[in-house]
Amino acid sequence: MKRDIYDEDHEAFRDSVKQFLDREVTPHLESYADNHGLDRAFWLAAGKQGFLGLEIPEEHGGSEAGDYRFNAVLTEELAKVNMTLPSCVGIHADITVPYLVHLTDDAQRARWLPGAASGEIVTAIGMTEPGGGSDLANLRTTAVRDGDDWLITGSKTFITNGGSADLVLVAARTSPEKKAKGISLFAVDTTLDGFTVGRVLDKVGQDESDTAELAFDNVRVSNDDLVGPLDTGFISMMQFLPQERLGSAITNLAHARQILEETIQYAKDRQAFGQPIGGFQNTQFLLADLVTRVDVTQAYVDQCVVAHTRKELTPVDAAKAKWWTSQVQNDVLDHCVQVHGGYGYMNEYRVARAWRDARVTKIWAGSNEIMKMLIGRDLGL
Repeated sequence: MKRDIYDEDHEAFRDSVKQFLDREVTPHLESYADNHGLDRAFWLAAGKQGFLGLEIPEEHGGSEAGDYRFNAVLTEELAKVNMTLPSCVGIHADITVPYLVHLTDDAQRARWLPGAASGEIVTAIGMTEPGGGSDLANLRTTAVRDGDDWLITGSKTFITNGGSADLVLVAARTSPEKKAKGISLFAVDTTLDGFTVGRVLDKVGQDESDTAELAFDNVRVSNDDLVGPLDTGFISMMQFLPQERLGSAITNLAHARQILEETIQYAKDRQAFGQPIGGFQNTQFLLADLVTRVDVTQAYVDQCVVAHTRKELTPVDAAKAKWWTSQVQNDVLDHCVQVHGGYGYMNEYRVARAWRDARVTKIWAGSNEIMKMLIGRDLGL
């Protein structure tokens, strides 16, 4: 079914993204995986092309597209090449940067946004903690007043871009007695004393990402580093989470669709018992089922993109998109591995890496179980 949410400008932007990926990124994927992270050359090249500044005002070096569909196009094309690319770029440009655009004053925007747009400042967001997981309301990292400054102490884990970030948006408890209403956000320069990067984590998949542990030992920041009003961090995180979950949904589906298309071609080319394996009824029925799942899911995700572009996407609808696409993605890729047979289990085949890379999507951005709880509560249950 032909998609109709994009116009000529979006498709022209898509072509420019494809050309950039072919020229600047695809030749280096193996080195990204070997080094467990995207190098600075990647970020600077993406910044030069304007791909990091879609949310950033023009006066600070961005394009301020004002149309989330451009974000969606970028995410789709990154996901087709590699599952990790939209994760790392999304954390920076789609997740952290909006906080820095919408919750900051003029001086803060002038400090941080030009570098974020150019790729000279790579960002990460420090929410998840070793004992907390999806339970953001009970985080333990603290920020304690010390004169006109704050001392941040605590730890974060599973932080995408954690090994290379220049600026980390950290959620910390500033008023413990207020519980969830006592959390604030701070933009922490990673060169400050007391900040350390722990392990770059050894993950099952997504080798190209420098997912890391972060530690804060009395890291001194000032009020000028406070992002948004004091004690409003939890509310802000809840407001910005729908875009993160929609970005995950777009990534999940574009990634699954690309590998499915490659698997269909494999089924046409691979010979067994004197004929292409796609000629067997079981394979035909399976691939028909998978294509239908992807197409039907695409219709819902596209409507979520349109709703978000109009600023109408609800947290519950974003939760539906996030959990459903991750389930579809994992189901589709598991079947794609099966169609490839033994080759599907070899890391030299894209389908094997894609299968490994996808498993985490049912966990991050709020586990699927948390998404279902949000939906259930909306039903009045």
